[in-house]
Amino acid sequence: MKKKSSFSTHGQRADNGELEIYRLLPNRYADAVGAFVFLDHIVPRMQTQISKEGTGAHPHRGIATLTYIINGEDEHFDSAGNYAMVHSGGLQWMNAGNGIIHDETLNYDSQTDSKLVHAFQFWINLPSEIKAGKTGYLAVEGSKVPYKDLPHGKGWIKVIAGAFEDLISVIPAFSEQFLYHIHLEPGACFEINFAAKIEVAAYLAELPGTINDETFNAGDFVEFDREEGSIELKNNNMEACDFLLFGGASYQEPIFAEGPFVMNSKLDIAHAYRDYFNGDYGKIDYEKQRAQQGSV
Repeated sequence: MKKKSSFSTHGQRADNGELEIYRLLPNRYADAVGAFVFLDHIVPRMQTQISKEGTGAHPHRGIATLTYIINGEDEHFDSAGNYAMVHSGGLQWMNAGNGIIHDETLNYDSQTDSKLVHAFQFWINLPSEIKAGKTGYLAVEGSKVPYKDLPHGKGWIKVIAGAFEDLISVIPAFSEQFLYHIHLEPGACFEINFAAKIEVAAYLAELPGTINDETFNAGDFVEFDREEGSIELKNNNMEACDFLLFGGASYQEPIFAEGPFVMNSKLDIAHAYRDYFNGDYGKIDYEKQRAQQGSV
C-alpha cells in the first residue's frame, strides 16, 4: 500500500548575504522528520566572483550539521581545529557535541568550468548522551558518496546518510536515519518501502514531480503518514528530475531549540549559551588550519 501525504508546504526565505535560501524545516506543520530538525535549500545561482565571506563563525551544540554540495565548493573551519575544502557532490558533516564554533564558505567549484552554486544544509538531532560528548568531523568528496545506477537507465541514487540495499553512507548514525538523492530520467519511476512508524519527507528542489500518484510543484516539501507502505517517485517532465527523500525513526526525547542550539530542556539551552559566552567552545584559527592542510 502506498503511503499518503500528510501535508505539503513551501519554505520561507532565509537569505544569507548573496545566497538565496529557502528554509524547509522546521515549518508550520512539523518541527522534525525523524532526527532531522532543520533543512535549508541554497538555491541554484551563477556566481560571478569568489566570496570570502561565509556564514560567519557561529556556535552549535546538540546537533550534527550535514552540508550536501550539489554544485560548488565548501570551505569548512571549526574551533576543534578541523579544516577541509569539499567540492561538487561532496559532504561536510560535523558533530557539535558539547559545543563547537564553525564557519563555512560556499563558492563555485574551482575544479570545474561551472560557476553554478547549489547546496543543502541539514541539522540532525543527537541523543542526549551524544549531545554531552566530544565533537567530530568528516569531509567526504563526491566520488566517495555511495552511488548506484538504477536498472534500465532510469537514473541513479546517492546515499547521503543511512543505507539503501548494499550502499552504506560513512556519515555516523546515532539513530535510524536515511537521506537519499534520487535522480530520475523522463518517464522513470522509483519505489521504496518503509516500515511502520518511520517518518518520511520528500523535497522537490527544481522541478515538479509525482509522488504516490499526487503531483507536487517545484519547491514543495512533503511529509507522509507513519503507516507501513511504499513511496513511488515518478518523473513526468521532459527532462531529468531530482528528489530528496529523508527521515528515520522518531526522536524520543524532548526537543528544545533556540538559535543554533538543539537540546532536551530549557535549562540545557541556558547552559549552552552560558558556556558559549564563557568561551568554552574555543576559537577558530583560520590561518593555522589552512596552513596545516596545505602541508599535508
